[in-house]
Amino acid sequence: MEHQLYIHNTLSRKKELFVPIKEPMVGMYVCGPTVYGDAHLGHARPAITFDILFRWLKYSGYKVRYVRNITDVGHLEHDADDGEDKIEKKARLEQLEPMEVVQHFTLRYHDAMKALNVLPPSIEPRASGHIPEQIEYARKILESGFAYESGGSVYFDVEKYNKHHRYGILSGRNIDDIVENTRSLDGQSEKRRSVDFALWKKASAEHIMRWHSEWSDGFPGWHLECSAMGQKYLGEKFDIHGGGMDLIFPHHECEIAQSVAAVGHQAVKYWIHNNMITINGQKMGKSLGNFITLEEFFTGSHKLLDSAYSPMTIRFFILQAHYRSTVDFSNEALIASQKGLSRLTEAYDRLQKITPSVTTSVETKDWATMCREAMNDDLNTPIVISHLFDAAKAINTVYDTKATISQADLDSLKKLFDTYIDILGLQTEQSSSKYLDSYKKAVDLLLSLRLEAKQSKNWALSDRIRDELASYGFVVKDTKEGFEWSL
Repeated sequence: MEHQLYIHNTLSRKKELFVPIKEPMVGMYVCGPTVYGDAHLGHARPAITFDILFRWLKYSGYKVRYVRNITDVGHLEHDADDGEDKIEKKARLEQLEPMEVVQHFTLRYHDAMKALNVLPPSIEPRASGHIPEQIEYARKILESGFAYESGGSVYFDVEKYNKHHRYGILSGRNIDDIVENTRSLDGQSEKRRSVDFALWKKASAEHIMRWHSEWSDGFPGWHLECSAMGQKYLGEKFDIHGGGMDLIFPHHECEIAQSVAAVGHQAVKYWIHNNMITINGQKMGKSLGNFITLEEFFTGSHKLLDSAYSPMTIRFFILQAHYRSTVDFSNEALIASQKGLSRLTEAYDRLQKITPSVTTSVETKDWATMCREAMNDDLNTPIVISHLFDAAKAINTVYDTKATISQADLDSLKKLFDTYIDILGLQTEQSSSKYLDSYKKAVDLLLSLRLEAKQSKNWALSDRIRDELASYGFVVKDTKEGFEWSL
């Protein structure tokens, strides 16, 4: 295979030519959701970012094993070493079993991902299903001398590790600064140093989620699950590990240290991180009142939303920015995305109706090559979309004027749109469900009845159908052949 893809490696801080460890199989691990609440806009961005990478790698001819985990042991409060497990907390408040909470929100997360047309991963392991692997991983780190037991808990010895290796290699942080800025927390006197993090935590008497180990009845530290599960399914060395930029430190930094301590080397060749989504320049958070779930976007039920926005509008909104840039939410930005998506889907619909000519009089470009180059340049989806808009202009020119296009050029445009609409994961009327096809046929039938009413000079019925459709957001245009409509 000719390697062309360049991706930005967070570890080297530059774009690198992507060369898999084991060609053609690509091993990719992405940190998935912690399932103690509904999926929100922040969940959508990494899911869509790595869905694009998954699709592009497969399109480029690679076989991909994509692992995306479910954290169902729960994030702990503070620095993931102390405090009440959030899933347990929710279970206690609602008088449910913790796994009832996990199952409920996992299913809702899957529903949201399906609505966004995010492909399911190859493997979706749960942290709670891999406790033996995590215990064994902690045991290896203890045996290597980079961890210690204290009061039934096991902690990673960061300062000792840093004497032999560099802790902070991914984030660029200096350990002295980390120690200085690490706050003291109640109940952590058992740690030798404030910067040390838990591999295994002894459970308090009221802790519901607990498992047996040689150290205590307890539960694994948050960072341990990804190291154990990633290497279980992808091997001690694999190609890609991804997630949001907020995971670089401490989560992914700790993963690197764990891997070196347990198996003697780093496991991951390429680290890829998407940037954050902000709302009016602020990070999304429940305390700020700007936390919007995906379901609220789809229904328009949040106070900050002027209307409901379809899953494809959300997806298009995210893809219009490069994955490493910040995206700021606003109703204006979503409305613009809605209009842009409509322009592309209308052009795609028109493309199916164009009759080819002998020659082409409209300007065409090698958009396929341009899109491929953009995708190979660190998944530059905004540039791909700009090329599709440019191609849409040519389609509209042929459709609206006397400009012509040959069969060969028409076929190239159809292939272009079919390929990149699929790679971008956008769903058009032609690629969506039978429900939408039936919906389209129903509108066509209604407008055919309106046409019959006009021909029989039943103007009242004709106007009523037109006006009622307009009130629902339909734009109806009379043509020589009959009618056209759009929503």
